[in-house]
Amino acid sequence: MLFKNATIYTMEQEPFVGDFKIDKGVFTEIGKDLNPKDEEVQDLNGLFVFPGLVESHCHLGMEETAIRFEGDDVNEITDPITPNMRGIDGCNPMDETIESALKGGVTTVAAGPGSANVLGGTFFAYKTKGNCIDEMTIQNPIAMKAAFGENPKRCYQGKKIDTRMQISALLRETLEKTKEYLAKKEAGKDVAYDQKLEAMIPVVKRELPLKCHAHRADDILTAIRIAKEENIKITLDHVTDARSILPQIKESGFPCICGPALTHKSKFELANMSFETPNELYKAGILFSIITDSPVIPQQYLSLSAALAAKAGLPEYEAIKAITINPAKILGLDNRVGSIKVGKDADFVICTKNILDTQNEITAVYVDGKKAA
Repeated sequence: MLFKNATIYTMEQEPFVGDFKIDKGVFTEIGKDLNPKDEEVQDLNGLFVFPGLVESHCHLGMEETAIRFEGDDVNEITDPITPNMRGIDGCNPMDETIESALKGGVTTVAAGPGSANVLGGTFFAYKTKGNCIDEMTIQNPIAMKAAFGENPKRCYQGKKIDTRMQISALLRETLEKTKEYLAKKEAGKDVAYDQKLEAMIPVVKRELPLKCHAHRADDILTAIRIAKEENIKITLDHVTDARSILPQIKESGFPCICGPALTHKSKFELANMSFETPNELYKAGILFSIITDSPVIPQQYLSLSAALAAKAGLPEYEAIKAITINPAKILGLDNRVGSIKVGKDADFVICTKNILDTQNEITAVYVDGKKAA
């Protein structure tokens, strides 16, 4: 297909009025005054085109809508160390929240376990069109969930965790046990199979980042400290207090996954929650993305969250980057999604206005070159 005369936000260059072609699920040509060969032509004069939106941290499909315990598969609150849990096994692709996300322009998400446990299990990345999660998935696993601070303390208070010290101790213990287990395996020694330690091997081998839930400044710094001690990759997720420790975050080199902010300050850790945080991260030169943490905020309001960050000072173009190319880079998926570029997946959104405009209407969403919504 050939799409002509749209205002195109490729996220690879400045927006321009032009054309693009798609074939076999990918973008094949992008430019101005492209001539059709044997393609079907759509005139998008007066419309805007953006890459499919990307969310780098959510639980979409894992806590189903209009149902309570029976449809809640986010947290396995039976043991603070459950790295062997796999988010893909708890996701219902036919829950209506996923269709709502798609209609809102969100075409790729990273979803996985919540923050009840010190180690909660693996996140995976999937497209929001389909009815079989195995077919929708584009990378599994994509990260290992870890959590610091209030949530593990609350969930295991009086049982296995009372302090932040124990959270850190349990994490360090598991990382060191994994290294010992791996060393024995690589040396050809007899070692009893351990499902939890097997799940952690990609983390200690730096093949999989630890996805660190951390709101408060001290918890963010603890995550950075442990990452340096153990020589592992991490992302800093939520970072509510990031504004108070920007130099330390910048020096660490770790990216930030910022939000959600479109919600009530429901616990002490959220006291400093603000839509101003993304702009402070941007000014500090820190790679960041904006999230809904769906279902905390419904997934379809990802663009609204970015718009509110722009209203709070974040430059408009940077706000769009924070829900497209930036999360793709953080997830390591920028070779496939996050921008309109030749060879990338043809995931894009056609709009009547800028995607950050609250009066915008999404007229069509394409996933892998096919109209999905």
